[in-house]
Amino acid sequence: MKMAKVGLIRCIVVLFFCVSSTYAQKVKYKDLFGLLGSKQYEQAEPFLKRYLKDNDDNPNAFLFMGIIFQEKAAKSDILKQTKLALANIDSAIIFYDKAYATLTEKEVKRNDEYYQAYNRRDLRTGEFGVKLSDIQFDLEKKREALRERVDKIKMVKYYFVMTDSLYKKSNHLYVSLQNKFPDETSLYLRYDDTLIQSLTSLAVRFDSCTKMFDSYKNSLASLGKTGYNPKLTLNDILNFKTDGTTLADFYADDIQGWDYKKFALRVKEIIEKEIVPMQVNLINCDVEINKLRDKMNHDSVSVRGDIAKLINQTLLEQLKKFDSDPLPIDIFNLKISDLEYRSSLLEHKSFHDSTNVKLQLDLIQTEIKSLGKLDSIASKLTNRDLDQNILNYEHFVSNTFSNSIVLKSYIKALKEYGDRERRKKDKELVMRKESLKWLISGLDSIPLTLYVKSKFKPLIVVEDKYTIGLAYSDSLNCTGYFYNILPSHKAQVKATFPVEKTSFKLSRLPNVKALSYSDVAGQIFYLLIYSNKVNKDNKYPFTIAKIYRSDGLAWNFNYTLAFAPTGLTFKSDVGELAITGDSQKIGIDKNGRIIK
Repeated sequence: MKMAKVGLIRCIVVLFFCVSSTYAQKVKYKDLFGLLGSKQYEQAEPFLKRYLKDNDDNPNAFLFMGIIFQEKAAKSDILKQTKLALANIDSAIIFYDKAYATLTEKEVKRNDEYYQAYNRRDLRTGEFGVKLSDIQFDLEKKREALRERVDKIKMVKYYFVMTDSLYKKSNHLYVSLQNKFPDETSLYLRYDDTLIQSLTSLAVRFDSCTKMFDSYKNSLASLGKTGYNPKLTLNDILNFKTDGTTLADFYADDIQGWDYKKFALRVKEIIEKEIVPMQVNLINCDVEINKLRDKMNHDSVSVRGDIAKLINQTLLEQLKKFDSDPLPIDIFNLKISDLEYRSSLLEHKSFHDSTNVKLQLDLIQTEIKSLGKLDSIASKLTNRDLDQNILNYEHFVSNTFSNSIVLKSYIKALKEYGDRERRKKDKELVMRKESLKWLISGLDSIPLTLYVKSKFKPLIVVEDKYTIGLAYSDSLNCTGYFYNILPSHKAQVKATFPVEKTSFKLSRLPNVKALSYSDVAGQIFYLLIYSNKVNKDNKYPFTIAKIYRSDGLAWNFNYTLAFAPTGLTFKSDVGELAITGDSQKIGIDKNGRIIK
């Protein structure tokens, strides 16, 4: 081994000396063969090229030049240095052709030491030797293999370029969709024929990409060892705005890519199976709402009972899947709230002549509640970014309102209508609430709340039943009163009676209190008006009265008590009334006399 290494070094030194001496001496092939025979092709190549420049008749030199180019072709990167690899193969074939053309029996016999790689045992004679036919056969196989490799390399490069190109085109198409739609919701809701075509193209294009990759991988395997062992992993696109933007590195072995076909087919399927039917249902729902409006206008009847049937929870859930706050639902709610309000007006129309003050208040409050709902939805729609929202529901808007201008006008008109109605109803509400505070008896208005400027001073107000108090003609003179309270707030039973004026004059009103009792049927009423401040006799003055619903005032008397009264109890079996206070009590018989 040491001797062989020394010989190689000697060959390189000799050759270098021969070439570097201003080419004064020619390269000797037998010196050069030392490098070629030991496969030191990289060192031998410059000397061999120099030799062939001056010698074009040495088939062995042609043979080794072909081997050198074949070796260089094998080391070239078939993807990144494809042209170089093919050029080296072409050069190898050219030199093999030259070797084949110039090789003769004479050459083989004369320089058999150069062809020892072809030294074989002759099966007929059993002797070792080099045959021209063996060399020629080997050259033919080399040329054929190289020509086949050229085709395979070109095929590998073709499939590689097509794979990479189709992936980039798929990526470009996907990114263009990202740029066109602000989010995945708009991707679904703003679909049109152009989007469907783009999704179809994306699926087809990426399907071709994966097929090209399979062909690339299979053709690569036919080349044997190439330094490439590609494996493509396709990742699902889960986030439309962040996923799918990166390109794949097809030079790598572990190739990470995005599954554009799966994405395109998924979106297309959702559009076809969910979005398109949903859009049809939205339009149908609007048609049904409009039918109710026509029915209400034509027949002047409430459609409140039919409104509940319009609420399609399934449709709402479908919309919420794609849009947490869908515009069509707000539009439907606006139309429905308008129907509800107008229906309430029709329902209440039959009660317009009712004298029931509380009923009228309840009706107006119901109407205002409906108006509040209408105003809330109209305000929400007014404050929405309608231009952007309409982009998501252009199909719906164009089929229900013709265009965005009509929709905006509709919303504005209902908002203004609701505002006008609310101002009118608010005034009526104030009037209705005010009417509840008074009882009408002829030309008199009796207050049903305290601290109202009036000659009538209520002491007791039992809601929807009766009121008891004092009526002052001046600061010193007053009379007691009793009025029953009907739903119309017009008194049916009225009773006035004299009271103890000195104790109940206006300046002493803060000390005046009252107690009352009525039977379950509301036919008999007892009332007691008293001062909780004792008189000069250290007694509590009071006035007691009995009133029948049918006949009015039965009797009334003024008395004094040794105690402040706190309650009234009635014994129906004997017709006696008991006035209680602290631990004391006195009885009043059915004629108003104190029982001794």
